[in-house]
Amino acid sequence: MKGVILHGGHGTRLRPLTHTGPKQLLPIANKPMSQYCVETLVRAGIVDIMFVIGGIGANRVKDYYGNGEKFGAKFGYVEQVFPKGIAHAISLCEDFVKDEKFVVFLGDNIIQREITEYISSFQRSNAQASLLLCEVDNPSQFGIAEIENGKIKKITEKPKTPPTNLAVTGIYFLTPHIFEIIDKLKPSWRNELEIADALQMLIEEKKEINYEIITDFWKDTGTPNDIIEANRFILEDMTESFKGTKEDEVIIDGKVIVGEETIIKHGAKIIGPVIIGKRCVIENGTTIGENTSIGDDCHIKCDTVSSSIIMPNCTVDSKLNIKNSIIAPNTKIIQKSDSADKIFILGEGTQIYL
Repeated sequence: MKGVILHGGHGTRLRPLTHTGPKQLLPIANKPMSQYCVETLVRAGIVDIMFVIGGIGANRVKDYYGNGEKFGAKFGYVEQVFPKGIAHAISLCEDFVKDEKFVVFLGDNIIQREITEYISSFQRSNAQASLLLCEVDNPSQFGIAEIENGKIKKITEKPKTPPTNLAVTGIYFLTPHIFEIIDKLKPSWRNELEIADALQMLIEEKKEINYEIITDFWKDTGTPNDIIEANRFILEDMTESFKGTKEDEVIIDGKVIVGEETIIKHGAKIIGPVIIGKRCVIENGTTIGENTSIGDDCHIKCDTVSSSIIMPNCTVDSKLNIKNSIIAPNTKIIQKSDSADKIFILGEGTQIYL
């Protein structure tokens, strides 16, 4: 069985974070979100994987993942020059898939569950597709499945009046028959070939489509708040470790992961779950609050940072209370005035002097 990871799109809802690179490389707990997809596939024994790339900074995907050797896999790449939809992106992998069943991951989806059992079940079945469904609070933002008598009756993309709250997650188990279906599709009002339309066509052709309703954590990380929430869930599930150095009177409470050559200075406080990368300096008097990720080579001096993601090579020298923020690499925040609460969504290379 082969794997496909969709790694394109423009990430407009995440700008300015995506002005210089694809959203799927944005880190969650100091790891690109698409790497969670890769590792899930590899753990399930799927090691022949094709990335569909496109949009700004597409070459960064190749630079990061390479040929797959460091992940114990074999990677290939195909470019979707224009964003023509998920179904179109899948169609670009026909030569790669050939006559095998395959699984598609949207690269910005995070799931805290192994998929081995679903793969085995799909391999044994005669189904043309198998879907993972999840109950959501905002069903109008997703493809939604209607179930009747234990079967999927209809799939509608982002309905204004959702008939159910069962979202189709960004994980699809498919057979090569899907390529014949995609060839028949007409562009939607968004001028895209919709995967929901392809699945609905399978239903109308009376093809067997299986489904499972998952109750584990699943997140489509389409907005900054989604990313911060996913960061919290991943941090809570990590194993604590401390490979850095801490000076006297440092307070560490809860689950904390600290990388090599990082220094936690006198009087600092770390309240987990928190991950801090390599070669960082957390200055005296600084509190790193729960649900925070700090990337490699950061220098942080401020009152507090909480429920935030600070990417590599950032400097914060301020009296600020930073919360619910995402700060892209190579950013500087310098502030010498009175303390204040701030929320930042900052693109790569931003410099702020207050």
